[in-house]
Amino acid sequence: MKLIIILFSVVLAGNSCSNDPKVAIENIETSTQRLYCNAKIFTVDEANPWAEAILIDGNKILFVGSDTEAEKIADNNAIKVDLQGKLILPGFHDVHMHPMEVGSTTTAFVLDEEDTNAENYIPVIRKASKDNPNVEWLIGFGHSINTLFNAKRNPLDIIDEAVSDRPVIIMEQTSHSMWINSKGLALAGITVDSPNPQGGIIMKEGKNLLGILIDNAGDVAFQQAVTSLNDAEGEYDGMVSYVLPELVKHGITSVCDARTYWKRAQHKIWKDLAADNKLTARFNLGLWAYPTEDDATQIASLKRLFSNNENSLLKINQIKLYSDGITHNTTAALHQNYKEDIFGLPTNNGLNYFTQERISKYIRELETVGFDFHIHAIGNRGVTEALNAIEESGTTEGRHRLTHVEIVEATDMNRFAQLNVTADVQVAGDFTQPAYWHDNDYLLGTELADNQIPIKSLKEAGARITLSSDWNVSSLNPFVGIQNAVTRSPQNISLEEAIKAYTINGAYVMRQEDKVGSLKKGKLADFIVVDQNIFNVSVNQINSTKVVLTVFDGEEIYRRR
Repeated sequence: MKLIIILFSVVLAGNSCSNDPKVAIENIETSTQRLYCNAKIFTVDEANPWAEAILIDGNKILFVGSDTEAEKIADNNAIKVDLQGKLILPGFHDVHMHPMEVGSTTTAFVLDEEDTNAENYIPVIRKASKDNPNVEWLIGFGHSINTLFNAKRNPLDIIDEAVSDRPVIIMEQTSHSMWINSKGLALAGITVDSPNPQGGIIMKEGKNLLGILIDNAGDVAFQQAVTSLNDAEGEYDGMVSYVLPELVKHGITSVCDARTYWKRAQHKIWKDLAADNKLTARFNLGLWAYPTEDDATQIASLKRLFSNNENSLLKINQIKLYSDGITHNTTAALHQNYKEDIFGLPTNNGLNYFTQERISKYIRELETVGFDFHIHAIGNRGVTEALNAIEESGTTEGRHRLTHVEIVEATDMNRFAQLNVTADVQVAGDFTQPAYWHDNDYLLGTELADNQIPIKSLKEAGARITLSSDWNVSSLNPFVGIQNAVTRSPQNISLEEAIKAYTINGAYVMRQEDKVGSLKKGKLADFIVVDQNIFNVSVNQINSTKVVLTVFDGEEIYRRR
């Protein structure tokens, strides 16, 4: 496994844990034992929460405790690394991100999310088309759907004016809608008479298409566009050249891919990365459950893809599906109606990618194989129905989690603990902070918009909480999420709980809490060293913390300059 970045001026190696500045890193690979000492170690082990030293042999932890005791246990020739009082934490777990999508080279251009005039995008799209003459579909990213909603003319006319001779599709910055031109609509087989697909909406005004595909309607077309590019090599290269280095830089040693498009053979790219010894973290894949697929056929296919080799860094043991959409385009599933009606459908309380009945069916069929479920649920009805489905499935072996959980009914708080369902939340994005809760008052009403992502209430109700990034929706940096989690009063948690949410709790949902997630004898050596003690600095300085050393499976794979 390669060392990603070589220089790290603070870590010193020698024959003792002294502060002798003359000692340099050399011959560091001559012993199987390595002693990291003179440190502040938050172990996330309730029996031994704080320590000074950690002794490893190969990829295993032999001892965690005092410097004195560690010296007694260590071999005479053990490499000793003096950390000069630096803080050690277990390696971070990010159990909801989209690494292969982030690293993909399919996006040819990016629109400015802050631009409120859709007409301004015409020259940008035209230039992208000129710069990419040989791609079958021109793919973009980044606009706000509100910019299209507020356009003075039909958004389809605007994008057609930009490019009309080949298909163009642009993913909105939340990924929950697509802007598509007439050529793209035709290739996707979408006409004004096309019915809305499960979990999606084809926006129309009278007998005119608007070129906006909401939620799964857009995803179906987008997958067609991406498949046409046949970019497996680009996805592989993006992982190696960008994504994996970013993970180690931020101390992330375990990851859940929150949407593996198996029909595009992304799982095979992951297997190639593992076979080529490129992985620098432990990965669990969440196979995407396609809402429009026949259930029996899809369930049979998913069963065949299950893989849970304990000795592999790559496991295919999770299912990702959506209960509902998102709030700001009124597709998150609510128990009540939205205050505004955007789509003019028979109901105005959100939509379902998967109904409660279907979710329950998938859990019953796939949990017995060994799959755990990762269920997107944002609205209060989406949360209730997902919890109901888990309860109705009648199974007991799963380690399921609901992700986002932005709006939760008081009557559902206790059910997370009762059903052993983890609440996976993302608070790294500014939009999740209390100052922004009431931006959606016009859709939700003041009362419902208040108290979003209620992590304190969930914790007090006994729920297990994980913090994750949903990268690249929000910052990958775990210290941004940790700072926001402890400062977002009235829905905040303690610093210790925030760290647990990024470590041992994440290890639990990945079924590896016996191996990693805390630092104790017998576990694998996944840990990080950081440049400041986040227990001593102001809570508003936590997000400035930098990882200076990442140790993964006993190897130093990243050192900061």
